[in-house]
Amino acid sequence: MTEPSLQTTAEAYDAVAVLYAEFARDAFDAFPLDRAVLAAFAELVRTTGSGTVAELGCGPGQTTAHLRDLGLDVFGVDLSPVMIELAREAYPDLRFEHGSMDALDLADGALHGIVSWYSIIHTPPRDLPSYFAEFRRVLAPGGHLLLAFFESEGGPLTTFDHKVTTAYRWPIDDLAELAGEAGFTEIGRMLREPGEGERYRRGHLLMRLAGVTGANE
Repeated sequence: MTEPSLQTTAEAYDAVAVLYAEFARDAFDAFPLDRAVLAAFAELVRTTGSGTVAELGCGPGQTTAHLRDLGLDVFGVDLSPVMIELAREAYPDLRFEHGSMDALDLADGALHGIVSWYSIIHTPPRDLPSYFAEFRRVLAPGGHLLLAFFESEGGPLTTFDHKVTTAYRWPIDDLAELAGEAGFTEIGRMLREPGEGERYRRGHLLMRLAGVTGANE
């Protein structure tokens, strides 16, 4: 992502971090399908070997903690320094780091799994291939990727007025194709209709990295 976009997103989430953390604290209670797709991801990671998982764009840490409760060795990364502070305060037993998803301070193949839970939604579409390339670089061969995003419900890729900053709604097929071009193979997908207080359909893609070791191979 370009630097102005990174700065805009970080500052926007810094400004609402406390309210966002309060809103997100019980985010999974009303959505069994969300819990189910996270559980499926966790089971796949556990059954294909041991290793570290990163939640990229972890916000105040509630999804990272949920993944920990599912038995994963997980840590969180977020662009917003305030979000990282709140996550560390709420979950002192977990590791949280400040950083950008397109330039991770990780060795090649360091991760066994990645969860991007509504964290690519603000990424300009032209920049998203570089994110997927970075995900591919830091995942070990056979590692798993879970994407959650706002789905376009039969329409084209479009922007919308997200409450924090401008975001995108993706056709699920287009997003799966883009990830496929980066070396990911789709395992499954889940579409969830909007719940109470939600405006848009939610999309989820569960993917596996092919048996390659580097971003440029």
